[in-house]
Amino acid sequence: MTRLVSVEVEGRRFDVEIAWVGPPETDPALPVVVFLHEGLGSVAMWKDFPARLCDAIGRRGLVYSRPGYGASTPRPADEHWGIDFMHVQAASVLPKLLEALEIRRPIVLFGHSDGGSIALIHAARFPDRVAAAIVMAPHILVEESGLRSIRAARTAYETTDLRDKLARYHQDVDSAFRGWNDIWLSPEFIPWTIVDLLPAIRCRVLAIQGVDDQYGTLAQIDGIADRVTGTRLVKLPACGHSPHRDQPRAVIGAVESFLSARA
Repeated sequence: MTRLVSVEVEGRRFDVEIAWVGPPETDPALPVVVFLHEGLGSVAMWKDFPARLCDAIGRRGLVYSRPGYGASTPRPADEHWGIDFMHVQAASVLPKLLEALEIRRPIVLFGHSDGGSIALIHAARFPDRVAAAIVMAPHILVEESGLRSIRAARTAYETTDLRDKLARYHQDVDSAFRGWNDIWLSPEFIPWTIVDLLPAIRCRVLAIQGVDDQYGTLAQIDGIADRVTGTRLVKLPACGHSPHRDQPRAVIGAVESFLSARA
């Protein structure tokens, strides 16, 4: 069951779609798991994975659609996101949402793709507020191989039924697709990187990626391990950009092991 939460960010008010998943909270000291979706994701696009994961690990989970996605406030048609759009989400939108929901204890971040990048930025920016970060197929820099796949996604959106498929998950599908696709394919975005932020991360990190990820090479998670001490890597064979869809059992098992292990 989803609902809307109103947040104000930099003088603008947004409705943010949220859903709570997992077992009832029995230990208020346990961190909430906050799910951060991919560049075309939403609460609905996660399907039942967050609930399955939270049931397996016995934690409460918060799933939300970023502004521009799902049932959250759409991006105005004439608004173009800047190259810092993930930083804005990590440093402004997420903190305001947590404040509105009165979540004050450290959290566990679970991010996929762009959501994984947002998780890393948030963990670097607010090291005392994050107990652990789990990232799947995150981006720490732009690769030409990934841009080729993003160009192919644009072609598919314009020439196939991809737009109709995505419209099932977004109140304004053009808001969601164009917001993500236009900025990633803009010349200004090519030098984007968060490599220099990574050493500021103090929490434990689990980085998961499919060996056959079409949006990024294994250099993405290897780069995290090079800069964040103690990062645990999971590289899944026969797996693409969405490990939680391609190999959900492997992902849940890796998360269970990671969270149960001592730092």
